[in-house]
Amino acid sequence: MKEKSTKELKNFKLKFITMILLVDLIAVVVVYFIMPLVQNFPPLSENFAFQREVQPLTHVQQYTVVYILGISVHLISFKILMRRIYKYLNKHYRKEKISYQEIKQVRKDCINIPYKVFFVQMITITSIGIIFNFIMLATAFAILRFTLMIIAIASIISIILLIVSQKFLYNVILTTYEISNTYEKNIGYRITNSQNLLFQMVPFIAVILIVISLIGYSKTVQQEGFSTGNYYKAYMQSKNITPEQVNMENLKQTLNTIPLQDQSHYYFIISPDDKDIYVSSPDGVVSDFVLGYRDFFYDETNGFLYEKFGIDEQLYAMKLTDLNGQTWYIGYKYPVIDMDLLVYYFTLIVIFLIIYIVLLLIWSRNISSNLIKTTNSLKSIVDTENIDKNMILPVASNDEFGDLAYYYNKIQELTIKNVEQIHDNQETLMEKERLASLGQLIGGIAHNLKTPIMSISGAAEGLHDLVKEYDTSIDDPEVNSQDHHEIASDMNTWIEKIKTHTEYMSDVITAVKGQAVTLSNEDDISFTVGELLKRVNILMKHELKNSITYLNVAMKTDENLAINGDVNSLVQVINNMISNSIQAYGGKPEQNIDLIVERDKNNLLISIKDYGSGMPKKVKDKLFKEMITTKGKNGTGLGLYMSYSTIRAHFNGNISVESTEGVGTTFIITLPL
Repeated sequence: MKEKSTKELKNFKLKFITMILLVDLIAVVVVYFIMPLVQNFPPLSENFAFQREVQPLTHVQQYTVVYILGISVHLISFKILMRRIYKYLNKHYRKEKISYQEIKQVRKDCINIPYKVFFVQMITITSIGIIFNFIMLATAFAILRFTLMIIAIASIISIILLIVSQKFLYNVILTTYEISNTYEKNIGYRITNSQNLLFQMVPFIAVILIVISLIGYSKTVQQEGFSTGNYYKAYMQSKNITPEQVNMENLKQTLNTIPLQDQSHYYFIISPDDKDIYVSSPDGVVSDFVLGYRDFFYDETNGFLYEKFGIDEQLYAMKLTDLNGQTWYIGYKYPVIDMDLLVYYFTLIVIFLIIYIVLLLIWSRNISSNLIKTTNSLKSIVDTENIDKNMILPVASNDEFGDLAYYYNKIQELTIKNVEQIHDNQETLMEKERLASLGQLIGGIAHNLKTPIMSISGAAEGLHDLVKEYDTSIDDPEVNSQDHHEIASDMNTWIEKIKTHTEYMSDVITAVKGQAVTLSNEDDISFTVGELLKRVNILMKHELKNSITYLNVAMKTDENLAINGDVNSLVQVINNMISNSIQAYGGKPEQNIDLIVERDKNNLLISIKDYGSGMPKKVKDKLFKEMITTKGKNGTGLGLYMSYSTIRAHFNGNISVESTEGVGTTFIITLPL
């Protein structure tokens, strides 16, 4: 079932179709008025009644048919080519989900469609024009001139429609960036600035040259036709033909005495009511067009007649009356084609067009060269991957390119200031995050140290009692050697307990001291996986105990495997992820977190897996790219962002995430060995 169009899509289509209709209508109207000048149609021949008499369709009807055919081609072309764009717009206006692949395809279509339609309509309009040309025109030279005009005008219509459609489709491209800020280059046909300039400007100049040349040629041969016609008119008037002489034989004898200006000229005699038409040339003819033109416009044109639309062949006819009062016509028919003049104008067109193209190419290349310089400078800045205060674009001209360079440098200055501000803010945020983590850590450590301190205090009390007991037994004769050994053994037991607790406290203090250093400090040392997990266990023990969450460590590699780097930073990253896993359970007790340590060929893999709430896709997609949190006001998103930065900077490693809402999340730390 076809999806119903939204109101916005209907409005877009209406505006787009109206634009096409208007462009084509203006083009057809302009062609209708300019074509008679270029083709030099006979005077008064635009009369509708006359046109209906001499040809199947009037010029207005012909152009109407061409307009309908042209519009049909345009609308069908755009409908086929823009189906994906219409589908996209419908989804956009419905606020439906649109994938980046769809957006990418729409951007490509918006760039390519105007050029595709350009070539389709160039071929179609030219073909339609040439077909009508052969149907309506007779002489080869008229067909040649008309064909040149059709090609030129078709190219102009196509260029105008290309430019206007590009503006419409540019607005469509803008909507795609409202959905996704992702961008790529080299989408669509690659047309350079110089090529585009040639592509759009050459047709306009070609049309101007063709129109001027054809009008000049037509006016020249028209004057030549008048001159030739007046030559024969003067001769025929000098014969003073009387009504008694007006018959076929006498008129032949009279016209035979008049010298021809050229061997291609010949005379004709038309009897009353056009019953008999005599021509002096075996190949000569007086067409129905001539007779119709004579009947309509003889008096207005003073006897000058024309063969078909166009003035390649002209006639001068004199009206005579015989003794019966009937009307005869005599005269001469002569071609006015000047091949030398036509070749001259055609040569001028070609020469001027070549000169123009060369100059335009030089000019466009110069513009492109300036653009390329600017682009290369921008690329150099991008390739440095850092903002360099000393890398600016040179302002080498006082034009738009100079403005571009100037304002880019201004943006560069603002960017540097913003980056510096971001660095300052980032350091402040990181310090706050570090102090918050440290405060939480100290709270846990205080609890961790409380138990061994109480145990040491108890051991000291036990030792005190044993010392008193031993002191009183020194002079007691009943205390034997065995008793002394038992007292010493009890003392050693308490001492071992004190030693164990003090070693534990030393480990805690060492771990806390490592985490208390600033994040900017780098302390790359070699440490084992076992040492790493020992520190993690010490520092997370209190938080795990409070939340009643169990950390299940799966050691799938040798715990003596050595790692080189900042152990304190790695401990902080793992602890941060364990804390996130604890919080993912939302306070539910008796939950499990898996800490899996394994290795592949070249990497150590540390996985922290929980079975909590998981992450929404929109959060997962932005993770590690920006500071994002699911904790609302209780989180900053800085922890994971810092963790990712730490692993990248200190270990040249990576952090990836696998998460499904309602199932759980797994963070995988990859460390190259």
